[in-house]
Amino acid sequence: MDRLIELLPDFLQAALETLYMTTFALAMAGVIGTIIGIGLYVTRPGGLLPNRPVSILISFLVNFFRPIPFVIFIAVLQPFTRIVIGTGIGINAGAFAIGVAASFAIGRIVEQHLVSVSPGVIEAARSMGAGPWRILLTVAMPEALGPLILGYTFVVVALIDMTAMAGLVGGGGLGAFAQVYGFRQFEPVVMWAAIILIVVFVHLVQTLGTWLARRIMRR
Repeated sequence: MDRLIELLPDFLQAALETLYMTTFALAMAGVIGTIIGIGLYVTRPGGLLPNRPVSILISFLVNFFRPIPFVIFIAVLQPFTRIVIGTGIGINAGAFAIGVAASFAIGRIVEQHLVSVSPGVIEAARSMGAGPWRILLTVAMPEALGPLILGYTFVVVALIDMTAMAGLVGGGGLGAFAQVYGFRQFEPVVMWAAIILIVVFVHLVQTLGTWLARRIMRR
């Protein structure tokens, strides 16, 4: 416990780094992943703007990158990360790699929830003269919003886990803190403090996401 008190400033700094990486990655992946998901949805056969070549291309990219384990992905992405961020290590590089990796997962989540919208609702909008983009923005997206929030909540939880893995390759955050000051120095109290705080972050995100989704779906 004395060691944890001694490391308290570093512990708090690591917690802030985890929150920063999670927020940065979520903002980046949220934008890119939503665009990917919408692209998958509208170009699929029977979609709002069916386009087989584009659909096959996007689907191939998602299916190629999404299964790669993150520890391997962050290493493979380092040359590209250096070009964009200027460095291959540190919290900015870690957050960027997490954001890229999560984009493909979010793309599939967005596509799946949009596809689950009742076809009858889409056809009703079409029969009233609504165009593809109007149907997407005023019908499909609002109808899928509650489940989408649950999907994004799941992704945020995964992002927090990924920040811990990023710490093992110089990404900073609570993962690096637990590895350097807890595991390597045989300080179980320090390591468990980092683990417990990660669990608290996950619990808060899950609770907030579930509450928000329930409120939206009750409307």
